[in-house]
Amino acid sequence: MKIHHIRNATMVIETGDKVILIDPMLSKKGKAGPTFTLFRFKPQRNPVIDLPDNAYEIINKTTHCLITHLHPDHLDKEAERFLKAKNIPVICSVKDKEILQKRGLNVIQTVDYWKETAFLGGKIQGIPARHGYGFIAGPMGNVMGYYIEFPDEKSVYLSSDTIYTEAVDKVLLEFKPGISVLACGSAQLDVFQPLLMNMEDIIKFIRKAPGKVIANHLEAVNHCPVKRDRLFQDLKKEGLSDKTFIPEDGESMTI
Repeated sequence: MKIHHIRNATMVIETGDKVILIDPMLSKKGKAGPTFTLFRFKPQRNPVIDLPDNAYEIINKTTHCLITHLHPDHLDKEAERFLKAKNIPVICSVKDKEILQKRGLNVIQTVDYWKETAFLGGKIQGIPARHGYGFIAGPMGNVMGYYIEFPDEKSVYLSSDTIYTEAVDKVLLEFKPGISVLACGSAQLDVFQPLLMNMEDIIKFIRKAPGKVIANHLEAVNHCPVKRDRLFQDLKKEGLSDKTFIPEDGESMTI
């Protein structure tokens, strides 16, 4: 298995002859949408950085696309154009099927929470994700993480945009994923509590994860304050830096 980090939550998993694009935000710098904050963090149109130079060398090999939720930093208009132009088969939450089909995407499979179904020769099930602490999780809408078992590969837990919950804990302790992907940017709007795990919960997640953790959702959208160097230093203090891969945009790892 080869995992490519593209930018933000956009990544590609290569396994066998399958190339799975996850949560594509493919717009050029500043072209996906307006700023997410006006005063808590510097207002900037998103994304705040361009795609890495090798992005389309990887993305053009896509055979399938997996989407966790519909926020524009996980599926933007440029990504929709790409998926429609190539008629890429899309897999998504059962709750997102109708919207994505109305947008003209080729939805071939839906996934429900805690229900295991066949997936590209292996298995997949939806994992509940709570997009924020307290009140804000409601307006942020439904989000789905995924637990995937590929043939002859390590299992993968895509936790998606979530705080630490009982569902997250169950996956780490009972399913024991070989690879976990964690959104570490600690995103916040101008008001309300964070939308993603705070540093305390990031550390708890990584400590409990049985296998390697890949950190993403960093330095690409303006409401995520956590930087790679700060994350590395905080994890190093906890003795967790060797367990965590904090990729640069365009960087890949082979499992």
